[in-house]
Amino acid sequence: MEDKKYNKVLTTVLIIATVLVFAVFGFWGYEIYKKYYTKKDANDAADEFNSRYKNTSDTSNLLTNITLNVNGLNENATIDDSGNPKLARMTYKGFTMVGTMEIPKINFKYPVLDRASKASMEKSVGIAYGPGLNKVGNTVIMGHNYRNGTFFSDLYKLANNDEIYITDESGTRMKYLVYNIYETSAEDFDYATRDTAGKREISLSTCTDDVNGRIIVWAREAE
Repeated sequence: MEDKKYNKVLTTVLIIATVLVFAVFGFWGYEIYKKYYTKKDANDAADEFNSRYKNTSDTSNLLTNITLNVNGLNENATIDDSGNPKLARMTYKGFTMVGTMEIPKINFKYPVLDRASKASMEKSVGIAYGPGLNKVGNTVIMGHNYRNGTFFSDLYKLANNDEIYITDESGTRMKYLVYNIYETSAEDFDYATRDTAGKREISLSTCTDDVNGRIIVWAREAE
Protein backbone atom coordinates (compact mmCIF):
# COMPACT_ATOMS: atom_id res chain seq x y z
CA MET A 1 0.00 0.00 0.00
CA GLU A 2 2.79 2.34 0.99
CA ASP A 3 4.67 1.52 -2.22
CA LYS A 4 1.61 2.36 -4.33
CA LYS A 5 1.21 5.75 -2.60
CA TYR A 6 4.92 6.45 -3.01
CA ASN A 7 4.83 5.55 -6.71
CA LYS A 8 1.79 7.74 -7.24
CA VAL A 9 3.44 10.72 -5.58
CA LEU A 10 6.66 10.14 -7.53
CA THR A 11 4.75 9.95 -10.81
CA THR A 12 2.94 13.21 -10.02
CA VAL A 13 6.22 14.94 -9.16
CA LEU A 14 7.83 13.72 -12.39
CA ILE A 15 4.87 14.96 -14.46
CA ILE A 16 5.01 18.39 -12.82
CA ALA A 17 8.79 18.57 -13.29
CA THR A 18 8.47 17.59 -16.95
CA VAL A 19 5.81 20.26 -17.55
CA LEU A 20 8.00 22.88 -15.87
CA VAL A 21 11.03 21.90 -17.96
CA PHE A 22 9.03 22.16 -21.17
CA ALA A 23 7.62 25.51 -20.06
CA VAL A 24 11.08 26.90 -19.29
CA PHE A 25 12.55 25.69 -22.59
CA GLY A 26 9.50 26.92 -24.46
CA PHE A 27 9.82 30.41 -22.96
CA TRP A 28 13.58 30.43 -23.61
CA GLY A 29 13.04 29.36 -27.21
CA TYR A 30 10.40 32.03 -27.75
CA GLU A 31 12.72 34.74 -26.40
CA ILE A 32 15.50 33.63 -28.77
CA TYR A 33 13.04 33.62 -31.68
CA LYS A 34 11.71 37.07 -30.74
CA LYS A 35 15.21 38.52 -30.35
CA TYR A 36 16.36 37.15 -33.70
CA TYR A 37 13.41 38.44 -35.71
CA THR A 38 13.24 41.78 -33.91
CA LYS A 39 16.87 42.45 -34.77
CA LYS A 40 16.52 41.08 -38.30
CA ASP A 41 13.54 43.33 -39.06
CA ALA A 42 15.35 46.34 -37.59
CA ASN A 43 18.55 45.61 -39.52
CA ASP A 44 16.67 45.15 -42.81
CA ALA A 45 14.79 48.43 -42.36
CA ALA A 46 17.96 50.31 -41.37
CA ASP A 47 19.86 48.94 -44.37
CA GLU A 48 17.04 49.92 -46.73
CA PHE A 49 16.88 53.42 -45.26
CA ASN A 50 20.65 53.90 -45.53
CA SER A 51 20.71 52.65 -49.10
CA ARG A 52 17.70 54.69 -50.11
CA TYR A 53 18.84 58.04 -48.73
CA LYS A 54 22.46 57.53 -49.71
CA ASN A 55 21.41 57.89 -53.34
CA THR A 56 19.06 60.88 -53.05
CA SER A 57 21.73 63.26 -54.42
CA ASP A 58 21.93 61.23 -57.65
CA THR A 59 18.74 61.78 -59.65
CA SER A 60 19.84 59.20 -62.20
CA ASN A 61 19.18 56.54 -59.58
CA LEU A 62 15.62 57.69 -59.04
CA LEU A 63 12.62 57.28 -61.32
CA THR A 64 9.36 59.12 -60.91
CA ASN A 65 6.82 57.09 -58.93
CA ILE A 66 9.14 54.18 -58.16
CA THR A 67 7.54 51.83 -55.72
CA LEU A 68 9.87 50.63 -52.97
CA ASN A 69 8.88 47.67 -50.87
CA VAL A 70 10.28 47.69 -47.35
CA ASN A 71 8.88 45.18 -44.87
CA GLY A 72 5.66 45.10 -46.86
CA LEU A 73 5.43 48.89 -47.11
CA ASN A 74 5.02 50.82 -50.37
CA GLU A 75 6.88 54.11 -50.67
CA ASN A 76 6.90 56.48 -53.67
CA ALA A 77 9.87 58.41 -55.03
CA THR A 78 9.21 61.53 -57.11
CA ILE A 79 11.08 64.54 -58.49
CA ASP A 80 10.16 67.95 -57.03
CA ASP A 81 9.68 71.24 -58.93
CA SER A 82 13.41 72.00 -58.74
CA GLY A 83 14.36 68.69 -60.31
CA ASN A 84 15.60 67.28 -57.01
CA PRO A 85 14.63 63.84 -55.72
CA LYS A 86 11.84 63.88 -53.17
CA LEU A 87 11.16 60.71 -51.25
CA ALA A 88 8.09 59.94 -49.21
CA ARG A 89 9.15 59.33 -45.63
CA MET A 90 9.71 55.71 -44.79
CA THR A 91 7.71 54.01 -42.09
CA TYR A 92 8.63 51.09 -39.86
CA LYS A 93 5.83 48.98 -38.41
CA GLY A 94 3.44 51.89 -38.61
CA PHE A 95 5.77 54.65 -37.35
CA THR A 96 7.72 57.29 -39.26
CA MET A 97 11.47 56.69 -39.63
CA VAL A 98 13.73 59.74 -39.52
CA GLY A 99 17.06 57.93 -39.58
CA THR A 100 19.10 55.01 -38.37
CA MET A 101 21.53 54.40 -35.53
CA GLU A 102 24.47 51.98 -35.49
CA ILE A 103 26.64 51.12 -32.47
CA PRO A 104 29.28 48.62 -33.63
CA LYS A 105 30.49 47.62 -30.14
CA ILE A 106 27.12 46.16 -29.16
CA ASN A 107 26.00 45.06 -32.65
CA PHE A 108 23.20 47.60 -32.64
CA LYS A 109 21.48 48.73 -35.85
CA TYR A 110 17.95 50.09 -35.58
CA PRO A 111 15.62 52.59 -37.22
CA VAL A 112 15.19 55.86 -35.32
CA LEU A 113 11.52 56.81 -35.15
CA ASP A 114 10.27 60.39 -35.14
CA ARG A 115 8.91 60.13 -31.60
CA ALA A 116 9.41 58.10 -28.46
CA SER A 117 5.94 57.07 -27.35
CA LYS A 118 4.74 54.04 -25.42
CA ALA A 119 3.61 52.39 -28.65
CA SER A 120 6.58 53.36 -30.86
CA MET A 121 9.18 52.18 -28.36
CA GLU A 122 7.75 48.69 -28.56
CA LYS A 123 8.97 48.68 -32.18
CA SER A 124 12.27 50.59 -32.09
CA VAL A 125 14.03 53.59 -30.52
CA GLY A 126 12.67 57.10 -30.95
CA ILE A 127 13.35 60.79 -30.49
CA ALA A 128 12.09 62.19 -27.20
CA TYR A 129 13.53 65.71 -27.33
CA GLY A 130 15.77 68.01 -29.32
CA PRO A 131 16.39 69.54 -32.74
CA GLY A 132 16.57 66.27 -34.68
CA LEU A 133 19.18 63.88 -36.00
CA ASN A 134 22.58 65.38 -36.90
CA LYS A 135 21.43 68.90 -36.04
CA VAL A 136 23.22 71.33 -33.73
CA GLY A 137 22.16 70.83 -30.13
CA ASN A 138 21.27 67.80 -28.05
CA THR A 139 18.84 65.20 -29.40
CA VAL A 140 17.52 62.67 -26.89
CA ILE A 141 16.82 59.15 -28.17
CA MET A 142 14.99 56.71 -25.91
CA GLY A 143 14.60 52.95 -26.09
CA HIS A 144 13.56 50.04 -23.91
CA ASN A 145 15.87 47.81 -21.91
CA TYR A 146 14.46 44.33 -22.53
CA ARG A 147 15.95 41.22 -20.97
CA ASN A 148 16.09 39.48 -24.35
CA GLY A 149 18.88 41.81 -25.49
CA THR A 150 16.92 43.95 -27.95
CA PHE A 151 16.74 47.75 -28.28
CA PHE A 152 18.88 49.58 -25.67
CA SER A 153 19.46 46.53 -23.47
CA ASP A 154 23.25 46.64 -23.93
CA LEU A 155 23.88 50.36 -23.40
CA TYR A 156 25.61 49.56 -20.10
CA LYS A 157 28.41 47.90 -22.08
CA LEU A 158 29.46 51.17 -23.70
CA ALA A 159 32.51 53.15 -22.61
CA ASN A 160 34.00 56.54 -23.39
CA ASN A 161 35.21 56.92 -27.01
CA ASP A 162 32.96 54.15 -28.32
CA GLU A 163 31.51 55.04 -31.71
CA ILE A 164 27.89 55.71 -32.62
CA TYR A 165 26.77 56.40 -36.20
CA ILE A 166 23.63 58.33 -37.10
CA THR A 167 22.24 58.53 -40.65
CA ASP A 168 19.52 61.12 -41.29
CA GLU A 169 17.05 61.77 -44.09
CA SER A 170 19.54 63.90 -46.03
CA GLY A 171 21.73 60.81 -46.38
CA THR A 172 24.35 62.25 -44.00
CA ARG A 173 26.08 59.62 -41.87
CA MET A 174 27.74 61.21 -38.85
CA LYS A 175 30.05 59.66 -36.27
CA TYR A 176 29.61 60.44 -32.57
CA LEU A 177 31.94 59.50 -29.72
CA VAL A 178 30.68 58.58 -26.26
CA TYR A 179 32.04 60.83 -23.52
CA ASN A 180 29.79 60.34 -20.49
CA ILE A 181 27.79 57.41 -19.08
CA TYR A 182 25.90 57.42 -15.79
CA GLU A 183 22.75 56.36 -13.95
CA THR A 184 20.16 58.80 -12.71
CA SER A 185 16.59 58.88 -11.42
CA ALA A 186 13.57 58.38 -13.65
CA GLU A 187 12.52 61.96 -12.92
CA ASP A 188 15.82 63.55 -14.01
CA PHE A 189 15.63 65.16 -17.45
CA ASP A 190 18.17 67.95 -17.00
CA TYR A 191 20.58 66.24 -19.38
CA ALA A 192 18.18 66.93 -22.25
CA THR A 193 18.55 70.71 -22.07
CA ARG A 194 22.31 70.92 -21.57
CA ASP A 195 24.38 73.45 -23.50
CA THR A 196 26.33 71.75 -26.31
CA ALA A 197 28.38 74.86 -27.17
CA GLY A 198 27.26 74.76 -30.78
CA LYS A 199 28.07 71.07 -31.23
CA ARG A 200 25.91 68.22 -32.43
CA GLU A 201 25.24 65.82 -29.58
CA ILE A 202 22.97 62.91 -28.75
CA SER A 203 21.78 61.49 -25.44
CA LEU A 204 20.66 57.86 -25.26
CA SER A 205 18.29 56.94 -22.45
CA THR A 206 16.98 53.61 -21.20
CA CYS A 207 15.71 52.05 -17.97
CA THR A 208 17.97 50.36 -15.45
CA ASP A 209 17.33 46.65 -14.94
CA ASP A 210 15.08 47.39 -11.95
CA VAL A 211 13.24 50.06 -14.03
CA ASN A 212 13.54 52.54 -11.16
CA GLY A 213 16.36 54.55 -12.72
CA ARG A 214 17.78 55.55 -16.08
CA ILE A 215 21.05 54.80 -17.87
CA ILE A 216 22.17 57.87 -19.81
CA VAL A 217 24.83 57.98 -22.53
CA TRP A 218 26.20 61.26 -23.89
CA ALA A 219 27.98 61.40 -27.25
CA ARG A 220 29.20 64.29 -29.39
CA GLU A 221 30.10 64.59 -33.07
CA ALA A 222 33.63 63.44 -33.87
CA GLU A 223 36.02 66.20 -34.85
